[in-house]
Amino acid sequence: MQLNLTKPICFFDLETTGINISKDRIVEISILKVHPDGKEESKTWVVNPEMPIPAEVTAIHGISDADVVGKPTFKELSKEIYNLIKDSDLGGFNSNRFDIPLLAEEMLRAEVDFDMKNTQSVDVQTIFHKMEQRTLVAAYKFYCDKDLSDAHSAEADTKATYEVLKAQLDRYEDLENDTKFLAEFSSRKKFADFAGFLIFNKEGEECFSFGKHKGKRVLDVLEKEPGYFGWLLNADFPLYTKKVLTAIKLSQFNNKLS
Repeated sequence: MQLNLTKPICFFDLETTGINISKDRIVEISILKVHPDGKEESKTWVVNPEMPIPAEVTAIHGISDADVVGKPTFKELSKEIYNLIKDSDLGGFNSNRFDIPLLAEEMLRAEVDFDMKNTQSVDVQTIFHKMEQRTLVAAYKFYCDKDLSDAHSAEADTKATYEVLKAQLDRYEDLENDTKFLAEFSSRKKFADFAGFLIFNKEGEECFSFGKHKGKRVLDVLEKEPGYFGWLLNADFPLYTKKVLTAIKLSQFNNKLS
């Protein structure tokens, strides 16, 4: 089954220096862009993370410090990557919890105003886990009857993820061939940021999910305790979380002026 698209969708996968969204960096990114007419374009970059790649991480994806010598940094690649994905929805395997948040951090560090407000995100892993509870290697075998021999290669994982989603649509009649439906089906708790520090309440208002203000509306906290905003901006939170908080603070300020 081919995807029923109203706009392009970019499936992507990252290999990184680790799993800390705030501190780790991309060492390889592969993007497969699928257009509504079925046209596909693929691009893979090896990236200099400007930090050492731990040996235990190299053992997983096979990319070492020597492999990234002379390669462009993410900042040098950021505009090219952004221009490829900016008109598209995003798809990946565990992308909602890892790949998209880390990509957002890299974009913001490169001073690219990355935002997901008008972008759907389809997490193929979540669909898989809701339906079958397995890994990408098992998913590829189960849905496509193929062995993913080159697992942890960003390009191989990206192509496998795309094939798995198409096979999922063929297998499950209750899955709609619609990016918005798939994005909602593959989402977990609705976060206002990527990292889960800010969540939406039943009324769709941003609330803190941690610390002494857990469960409280962000607007109420910023109103009653203005210094908390400054502490948040100076603390070790992801850049995208700070971006969302700043937008809320600005909306609060603008409402007071109007």
